[in-house]
This record gives sequence, structure tokens and C-alpha cells, in this order.
Amino acid sequence: MSSDTSARPLTFRSAQVTEAGGPFSVVDRELPEPHRGHVRLTVEACGVCRSDSAFVNAAFPDVPFPLVTGHEIAGRIDAIGDGVEGWGVGERVAVGWFGGNCGTCLACREGDFIHCARIQIPGWAYPGGYSEAVVVPASALARIPDEITAVEAAPMGCAGVSTFNALRRSPAKPGDLVAVLGLGGLGHLGVQFAAKLGFETVAIARGDDKADAAKKFGAHHYIDGNAGDVADRLQSLGGAKVVLATAANSDAMSAVIDGLRHNGELIVLGATPEPIQVSPFQLIATSKSVHGHPSGTARDVEETLRFAALTGVRPTTETRPLDEVDAAYTRMMSGDARYRMVLTTGR
Repeated sequence: MSSDTSARPLTFRSAQVTEAGGPFSVVDRELPEPHRGHVRLTVEACGVCRSDSAFVNAAFPDVPFPLVTGHEIAGRIDAIGDGVEGWGVGERVAVGWFGGNCGTCLACREGDFIHCARIQIPGWAYPGGYSEAVVVPASALARIPDEITAVEAAPMGCAGVSTFNALRRSPAKPGDLVAVLGLGGLGHLGVQFAAKLGFETVAIARGDDKADAAKKFGAHHYIDGNAGDVADRLQSLGGAKVVLATAANSDAMSAVIDGLRHNGELIVLGATPEPIQVSPFQLIATSKSVHGHPSGTARDVEETLRFAALTGVRPTTETRPLDEVDAAYTRMMSGDARYRMVLTTGR
């Protein structure tokens, strides 16, 4: 095992929740050593994702308490466990929703690691990034390009890779009309990626006050969801080959299906338990489809970061220090944060 022992503290701070729905408290912990196949990271930044609330509120099964959540991690490798090759102490890395996989389930045997039956999500499978240090499987690591700061890199491990992966694997080709539903934490990245991938990009949000922001992020067209039939307006532009649904609003998703062209696809990223309303008649004659899309593997995160470095795509962020975790989490949950909230450790 290799590590950087120069002036290394023996303890580190983490923000934990002791019971479902409880407040955060910052506590001191003993610095862990990475076991075989794992590395320890010094965390520099961690995104506060809305999905974190599902863990904090124990919406997923077997959430362990006390809980240290956080799955949008950026930092540096501090120590390397046995059996890890290809990584060095001091390297800048990110870890996202994909925090490791089992390697033995059917999906893993097919090489489809993001659909692993026992996927390891930081902040659920093991302590996450609301912390000054974290131990993660080496298979979860993605290199951060020099052009990207830790604060910029952190949201790319979930929000960034989700939007980039969904678009680059969609049926849309450069020049096709692609709409992004929602202009929040996911949507503002989706608009940027869509424009940089060469799509004629439409941003859809509520209120005419978001038009300027949509254009700033690269949208060629803006549709105010409060001002008339969204589907009709998409059809007036020729019909969307893809609608990337980032807003967690099933009614809004239902309303755009008729705005798809033939062979068009609604790609669902916005997580909500409410059902999408769609009739078979809306799908059959024009071969439209509704498709869910998860995040991406560590390699996908790395490719997302490389593309962002090349094209200038960046998340718009607000930062708070780890000590202000409750305020950061509350601001994220209230919807007041524009567009991604990131905790920093000062490391």
C-alpha cells in the first residue's frame, strides 16, 4: 500500500445524519486505511444532489445510520490499497453515482456495469462525500482534467454524466431538433451538452424570465411551458427527435410526448414516483418511445469531464463549506439553489 504521509492528520471530519430525516452534524472520525482494491481520497468538493434526500429520508432499503451521504465527489488520491494498479497518490479524481459494481451479476457479466444488481452508490453502500476523506473502490475513479476545478468536477459525477450520456447515446444526430425539459441542476447542463453535441437545441421551462439563461447556456430556442401548448410549439419547429426530461414533473413529461417527431424519443432523467400519462395511440402510428436512462460508469464520468474540458461546458454552482451542510442541503431541497450546490472542505 502506498500513501502520502506528509503531515497527514489522524482524524477527519464528516457530516452525518443519525436517524432518518434528521439534521446533519459534523463529527470527527478516525482516518481509515484503504483495503484491497480500494483507495482513500482527500475530498475537496462534493455536490449536494436532490437524490441525497432519498438516502437521508431512508427511501431506499437498508440505508445505514449514522449516514454520511454524498455521491458527487471530487478530490485527490491520498492512499492506495493492495491490488490497485494504474493510479498514483496525488492524482485528481472524481467519483459519482457509480461507486463500484459486484462483477458477478448478469448485468456485470454482460459488461453493463451501470445496471449492476448490487451497484455501490457512495453514501449508501459506504460512507459518501460529505466528508474530508472517503475510501472508494478503484473501479469508481474517473480522472479530472487540469482545466476542470474540483467544484466544477463534482456535479459531473451524477448530473453531468446523466445528461451527457443520455444525449450521446440517443437516436439524435447533429442537426436534429433536441429539447431539454427543465432548466435546473440537470437541465442547464443538458442544454449545454446538447448545443455542444451539435443539436438544434430547445430549452423548455416555466416562465419567460428563464429565456435569457437558456440562450446563455446555448439554446437556439426557448419555450415557456406556461404560455401555450408545448407539444404544438415543438411541432412548429419540426418536431423533436429527442426530448430530454430533466424536470421531475410527470405532467410536464406527458405534455411533450406529442411534440416528438416520428421515431422520436422521450428520455426520462427526472425522478418522480408519479406516472407519465401516455396512450398507445400516441406511440404506435409514429413509432415514438419513452425511455429511462441511468447515470454512467466511472469511464463515462471521465469521458464527460474530458468533453466538458474540450468544449467549455461547466456547471453553474453555489458553494458552502462543510460546516454549513444543513444550510446547503436545505437550499438544495427548497429549489432556491441555482443550479448546483457544492460543499467544499478547504483541503
